[in-house]
Amino acid sequence: MSLFYRFASRGAIIPFLKIVSRQRVTGVERFPADGGFIAVANHLSNIDALTAMRTLVDADIPAYSLAKASLFKIPVVGQVLRAGGQIPVQRGTASASDALREAERVLADGGVIMIFPEGTLSRDPLKWPMVGKTGAARLAMSTGVPVIPMAQWGGQDIMDTCTDAFHPFPPKPVTVRVGEPLDLTRFGSDTDDHDAVRACTAEIMRAITAELEVIRGEKAPRPFDPRYDIDHGPGAYGERRPDPDPGAAPGVAARPEPGAGDAPGGRVESEEAGL
Repeated sequence: MSLFYRFASRGAIIPFLKIVSRQRVTGVERFPADGGFIAVANHLSNIDALTAMRTLVDADIPAYSLAKASLFKIPVVGQVLRAGGQIPVQRGTASASDALREAERVLADGGVIMIFPEGTLSRDPLKWPMVGKTGAARLAMSTGVPVIPMAQWGGQDIMDTCTDAFHPFPPKPVTVRVGEPLDLTRFGSDTDDHDAVRACTAEIMRAITAELEVIRGEKAPRPFDPRYDIDHGPGAYGERRPDPDPGAAPGVAARPEPGAGDAPGGRVESEEAGL
C-alpha cells in the first residue's frame, strides 16, 4: 500500500470520521494475524466504505476494496483510490469479472480485499442486508481464503441512504462488529456450480446479518430480494412483498410471476456480474 494512501487514510479520512462520528468497534481480534482474507460488510450509506476502511486501518491492516468505477472519476477521491491500488469495478458489464481476477492476485500475494456483497446500498426499507450478489462467494470459493463478516450501523445517520444528505453534527455513533471467520470449504471451489455459489452467498449474508442483529438487538426478517420485492432503484427504498414460498432456496426469494414485480423506476441488476 502506497505512502500516499496511508497518509490519506490516517492524515485525512480518519480525522474527518472522528469529527462526524463516534465509532466503536468490537471483534478486531478475529481478523487473521497473517495471510490474505476477504472482509465483507453490509452497505447502508456511501460513508460505509470509510468506516469499514477505518476499522481495518486502525487494526493496521491495509486493505484493497472493490469500488464502483464511477468513484475513480471524483476529484481527490479518485486520486486516493488510484494511489491505494484500489480495484475499479465496471458494474453491469462483462468486464466486471476482471476485478475478481485482480482481487484473486491480491489475495494470492497475502493481501486483504474488502467487499460489500450487496453490490449497492440496501434497498430494504427496514435497513437490513439484502440478498447478496455472488462476487464475494466466487472469490472465496476460488481462493479458499477466510471470509470475515463485518456489520455496520450508524453511518446512515451521517449520510442518508437514499439522498446522500450529509448530517455531520452532532457526531453520530457508529458501531462496527467483526464476526468469526467463516469456513466456506463445504461449498467447494467450482464457481460454475451455480447452486453452490448461491448457497455460499446466502451463508455470507447470513453471517453479516447475524452480527447486525447483535448490534440492533433484534431479529432480522428474511432478506430483501430486488428480484422478488419491488426495487425502486437508486435514491429510493424498495417495498417488501409478502414472504415467498418457504420452500425457496436459502437466502434467495422465489421470483414473482412475469410482470408481477414490475414497478415504475424498478431495476434488476445482473446477479452474474457478481459485484
